[in-house]
Amino acid sequence: MKLRILIPALFITAVVASSCVSSKKYKELQANYDKLDSNTREMKGRYLLTERNLGLATERVKGLDEQLASERSNNKQLQSALDKCLTSSGQGNLNISKLVDEINSSNKYIQQLVNAKNKSDSLNMVLTNNLTRSLSQSEIQDVDVKVLKGVVYISLSDNMLYKSGSYDLTDKAGTTLSKIAKIIKDYANYDVLIEGNTDNVPITMKNIRNNWDLSALRASSVVLALQTTYQVDPKRLTAGGRGEYNPIADNSTAAGKAQNRRTQIIITPKLDQFMDLIGKAPETAPVK
Repeated sequence: MKLRILIPALFITAVVASSCVSSKKYKELQANYDKLDSNTREMKGRYLLTERNLGLATERVKGLDEQLASERSNNKQLQSALDKCLTSSGQGNLNISKLVDEINSSNKYIQQLVNAKNKSDSLNMVLTNNLTRSLSQSEIQDVDVKVLKGVVYISLSDNMLYKSGSYDLTDKAGTTLSKIAKIIKDYANYDVLIEGNTDNVPITMKNIRNNWDLSALRASSVVLALQTTYQVDPKRLTAGGRGEYNPIADNSTAAGKAQNRRTQIIITPKLDQFMDLIGKAPETAPVK
């Protein structure tokens, strides 16, 4: 109020004195008045804005206080329910303790399986690398080596191993089989399955009834060579034939048929190694 009274008074004084002061002095007084009036308006605006923000902040604090009170009430109810659950019977604690033990036991067994698989994969990868390095450039074209789920698959084309339309081994087959035999003997804890495969063209040779016969005879020829020529323990070897029923390519093309005419040497850890792990599994029922 004092400020509002002062401003008009100054203005009146300036008007009255205008006749007694120079024009320059009057302009200075007018400029001061305008400045004071502008400051007054600005201060009033700031005051109104501050008053509004204060009201909003007060409402927000009030809302937060209500929310905090609600959360404290919920927390109190939950704590009361938990205390009631834990103190109502000691059986609940026993069940929780048993459940924790079962989970720990299960996790330990899972880790054993993971470690065993990692070890198997590592050994199989070494086997694969050793075999691949031992093959010549021309042999690599007829040999495909893969590791799938811990098992090593060595796929040999029929052109490398057999005479055309026959189960007799070629002379050049011996070079490759000797290298594979060395790897097999280096890994004495592995079983070996020799699996014959053909395309879908029916066989017309005498004394061979169908592609089942041809694939099985070809696998048997490789097993016999590994046993007799390269001294692989026959107890580790298994011969099998799958005929035309395990194709890896389309039999409608010559290239596809060539891929399907193959013999696979499958090298895998012995079954009893996995059975030993199964025997160490927890005896408790699975945890759901």
